[in-house]
Amino acid sequence: MSEAVLLVGTRKGLWIGRSDERRSSWTFGEPEFLMEAVYGIGVDTRGGAPRIFVSGTSEHWGPGVYYSDDLGRTWTETQGAAVRFSPEIGASVERVWQIQPGSEAEPDVIYAGTQPSALFRSADRGESFQLITALWDHPHREHWNAGYGGQAIHTVVPDPKDPAHLTVAMSTGGVYRTADSGQSWSPANVGIKAYFMPDPWPEYGQCVHKVTAHPAHPERMYAQNHHGVYRSDDAGENWIPIADGLPSDFGFPIVVHPQHPDTVYVFPLIADGRRIPPEGKARVWRSTDAGASWTALAGGLPDSFYAAVMRDAFCADNADRAGLYLGARDGTVYASADDGDHWQQLAAHLPDVYSVRAVVA
Repeated sequence: MSEAVLLVGTRKGLWIGRSDERRSSWTFGEPEFLMEAVYGIGVDTRGGAPRIFVSGTSEHWGPGVYYSDDLGRTWTETQGAAVRFSPEIGASVERVWQIQPGSEAEPDVIYAGTQPSALFRSADRGESFQLITALWDHPHREHWNAGYGGQAIHTVVPDPKDPAHLTVAMSTGGVYRTADSGQSWSPANVGIKAYFMPDPWPEYGQCVHKVTAHPAHPERMYAQNHHGVYRSDDAGENWIPIADGLPSDFGFPIVVHPQHPDTVYVFPLIADGRRIPPEGKARVWRSTDAGASWTALAGGLPDSFYAAVMRDAFCADNADRAGLYLGARDGTVYASADDGDHWQQLAAHLPDVYSVRAVVA
């Protein structure tokens, strides 16, 4: 029987929940990486057994990257500070926000997005990483600014069909793409509004909170912005707004259903100053028609709820009928096994949840 594993990264470590393939009952163990802030979790299912990556940041030792080949039972730290700048760059990695496996055609490639905004590539499945210099040296860099969480590349979206194509998103800076394996990069923000800028329709400079693409149809992408929810049908070449029908167009995560490219989920918040769910109610909102309409999903979620869900704290697993998982900054974790119609609370009283990933293997 398969095992389901839920990884919950928090401000003070990693909690791991385990269940069987039915995912109806979960057991959590003691925390790993205690007192490290776990901003990024990556699950690489391209090999025979999944390899799980965790990026932890210690206030004393700084950032580190760890991996497990036995579903989180044991961990190996990459040699030294694997994600780091060479001395001549004159910069330091503050956090590793994203650990993302590459395309199927390059089974050993792993990407890391960092703060400050930089992209690193590993060709040995995470043992070592090299800076992608064309993005670091991009002429737009001097105009990229820090968002509330820092100036960072927080999202990396490989194209599963073409390893030369890669999309990244940063706050603030916007969406950028490469079609030549990272040798050159172009902004991809046509149609995305930046209401806080003198020109609200700039070529770049948008505050993108999260971007996702459907794994089987990578041309279908979705983006949650600092005010604005968008869809692209041409791999980010153009974006159209799809927030009509939502109680707020502000939020952090956006999740596409792994089997249905027209089904997408968001967790709206009131912005800018309050950053709590509308009416103080925890609600996931789902569209099954690519954003043309939205439905609030409330089953099992609390009506008195004043916490945010961060950009990487909402995910789907890889089961034939995908499960959905979200964690909040009040330390609660919820899951749904029926496409979001009903939710159950899996954990409470954890530290702030920063990242959530799940795998069934």
